[in-house]
Amino acid sequence: MSSTVHTRSAADGSDVLSELPGELMMWVLITSELLVFGAALLACLSVRIADPGRFAADQALLDQGAGAINTIVLVTSGLCAAVAVRAREAERRKAARLWLLAAGSLGVVFLIVKAFEYASKASLGIDIETSPFFTFYYLITGFHALHVVAGLIVLGLVAWADSVRNMEAAAAFWHLVDLVWVLLFPIIYVLR
Repeated sequence: MSSTVHTRSAADGSDVLSELPGELMMWVLITSELLVFGAALLACLSVRIADPGRFAADQALLDQGAGAINTIVLVTSGLCAAVAVRAREAERRKAARLWLLAAGSLGVVFLIVKAFEYASKASLGIDIETSPFFTFYYLITGFHALHVVAGLIVLGLVAWADSVRNMEAAAAFWHLVDLVWVLLFPIIYVLR
């Protein structure tokens, strides 16, 4: 895959940044988003440290099964996005678009599972103001869900404007969405 970053010395005059897959601004966006999510997770963990009993009691109300399903769904969708890039590099445009469709469809499944999860909490009277834990839960997972929606839009646009570089950039963003969830799931759902 052409997405491998090659390291070169500045002495040979090459531009290391041009070796990144996709677009430089996408990598700036990805880096900034990782910093935002990282700060939110650190804040969430500090709340856990301040009141571990309440945190654990609220956390026990989450559906770990739904979180695990969504983890599998997003990791699989990331694989589909990577296969789409490979297919496009091999000039198999139709296959690349089908793999993007698969990645996007799994993104929709993620949102459906998350909607059921939110509805379940609402039926119990749990909202963003219930406790500090649920404030972080709704803010962080809601912000992540917005990234899934943005990623679905990006995947749709790239299926239409399907250059290899565009697909690499879209896949990089989609992998950000995967990575953030892989970090969120254990911290919010599992860590006791």
